[in-house]
Amino acid sequence: MDVTEAIAARRSVRGFLDTPVDPNLLHDLAIKASRAATGGNLQPWHIAIVQGEPMTRLKATMAEKLATGATEQPAYDIYPKDLTAPYRDRRFAVGEAMYAELGIPRDDKAARRDWFARNFAFFGAPAAYFCTVDRRMGPPQWSDLGMYLQNLMLLAVEAGLATCPQECWAMYPDTLGPFLAIPEDQMLFCGMAIGYEDKDAPANRLRTERADTSEWLTTIG
Repeated sequence: MDVTEAIAARRSVRGFLDTPVDPNLLHDLAIKASRAATGGNLQPWHIAIVQGEPMTRLKATMAEKLATGATEQPAYDIYPKDLTAPYRDRRFAVGEAMYAELGIPRDDKAARRDWFARNFAFFGAPAAYFCTVDRRMGPPQWSDLGMYLQNLMLLAVEAGLATCPQECWAMYPDTLGPFLAIPEDQMLFCGMAIGYEDKDAPANRLRTERADTSEWLTTIG
C-alpha cells in the first residue's frame, strides 16, 4: 500500500469487531507515528494506549455516567460556539447522512442519544489511544498533534486496522484525568478507537463528501 492508497482508505469507522489487537502492534504504530512534522521539534504529544481490562473498566465507567446523565466541564470547545456556513452545514449534513445509514429518523431523539453514547464505548473497539498536551502549548502545537494523529491513522490502515478519532472525550476530562493519570500540567486533547472494522455495521457504509476545490484551493502563479 502506498501513501495515496492509505489516505483514500482512511475514514472514521464506527463499528468494530471485538477481536483483540496485538499490544506490540499498537506500541509499534505509536512509535512510528512520532516521525510527524513538528515545529521546533517540540514533539508536544503524549500518548496513552488503553486495552484489555482497563478498557473494559473505562467502558463500564462511562456507561454508568451516561446512564445517570453526569456531565463535566469540557476541556475545550470542540466546535466554535458561533459556527457558521459552510462549516455548520457540513457538520449537519454528515450527521444526517450517518443517521440515514442507521435508519434513525430525525424525531427519534432517544435513539440518536443512544447512538451518540456509543462513542464512549469506542464503537466496540478493543483498544484506544489517548492524546494529551502540555497546557502551555498553543495552536501551532495543536496542529502538531493533528499531524501525529494523521500519521497514526494512516499507519493503522497499512496494518489492516481501522480507527475513529474522537474529540468527544474532551467532554469528560475529570474522568479521564485520574484514569489516565494525566499530570496537572497536561490537558486531554482526544481519544482514538482502534481495531478491526466490522464490515457489516451499517454506520460503516457512510462515505463523507469533500468540498469542491473552488471553495478552498487557490493557485497563484
